[in-house]
Amino acid sequence: MSLRAAVVALLAALAACAPKLPPAPPLAFRAASFADLPGYATDRVAEALPALSRSCTRMVARGSAALDGIDRYGNGQDWQAFCTGLNALKPGDDAGLRRLVERELQPVAVIGDGKAEGLFTGYYEPMVRGSRQRTGGYTIPLYRQPTDLVQVDLGEFRDALKGQRIAGRVRDGRLRPYDDRGAIETGTLAGKNLELAWLDDAADAFFLQVQGSGLVQLADGKLMRVGFAAQNGHGYVAVGKVMIDRGLLSREDVSMQSIRAWLRANPAAAPELLRQNPSYVFFRELPAPKDDSDGPPGAQGVALLPGRSLAVDRGLHAMGLPLWLAATRPSAQPPHDDLPLQRLMVAQDTGGAIRGAVRGDVFWGHGPEAESIAGRMKHPGKIWLLLPRGVAARLTAQS
Repeated sequence: MSLRAAVVALLAALAACAPKLPPAPPLAFRAASFADLPGYATDRVAEALPALSRSCTRMVARGSAALDGIDRYGNGQDWQAFCTGLNALKPGDDAGLRRLVERELQPVAVIGDGKAEGLFTGYYEPMVRGSRQRTGGYTIPLYRQPTDLVQVDLGEFRDALKGQRIAGRVRDGRLRPYDDRGAIETGTLAGKNLELAWLDDAADAFFLQVQGSGLVQLADGKLMRVGFAAQNGHGYVAVGKVMIDRGLLSREDVSMQSIRAWLRANPAAAPELLRQNPSYVFFRELPAPKDDSDGPPGAQGVALLPGRSLAVDRGLHAMGLPLWLAATRPSAQPPHDDLPLQRLMVAQDTGGAIRGAVRGDVFWGHGPEAESIAGRMKHPGKIWLLLPRGVAARLTAQS
């Protein structure tokens, strides 16, 4: 054996004997300070006051019950002082809110799988054309939740499964998978009087499901808001990834806008492509919005606030948590340059594609500008939770 071969063999043997490092935990925390938060001194934090107040009402109402079921982020009583302090603030009082936050809360950096940086995307409330009756060009149904669809919160059965859900239908005493997108779109729910509205564009219907809520401009001129009611239990598959794998779009070019353009340019191939995502969303009618700040309800059950509400992985983060986001986002106008996104946010929603400790989806509201930003946003970023001091100390000591 040559000297080179012997050295290679020795190195291989040593590597095989070396102790294996344990995998990084999916969720960990690191103590931080307000000086660590990029843009903290310049953000108009008071813009988040409506979101904070809405979430605080839900959080404090839990009393001694933990926010997430396992007491990771404290209970309603732990949040009482901060939430009560919000009541004394007036709209636009950035300095007052900063003083309250710094007195009652402590930043905690979030680490996922050993990494402080993760992916942040955007979503919005689309506006589509529709009718309450099938007529003329309105032939694409938006379905209500079927009566035989059973949704199961697995956390009610095992603490280790907190935040995880499945759905299906009961047959012969057993829970079976529900119809996937392909089966539903080819008619398994037709004739069951489940149609909430009819749209004139299949791509609009698909992206409405991806966003989870939207506004329907009815043929009679009225506005109808629809929101998430249920999901069929099948895993979400990103159509953009399928298109990359098939060579239809490059990774750099994938956005909601480019996907929509391809679907409209290839109407014959579009149905098969969309059915690669077996997940299907059912809707319910919601009260029409009062103004632009009156967003649809998120997973916490409170109205989302454009630019301040964040969808997170509910299996790892509790609803209602204030947090600091440091990322970038595209400008609404061409050439869509990246702009800083450093601001106070509130975890108020979740989504099928939002998985991981450092993963978020920013709600941008409705209208062309919101659509332009949300459809192009896929940027790296970091988050810090803002927690009551005692909760933060306990959490960082455990990590």
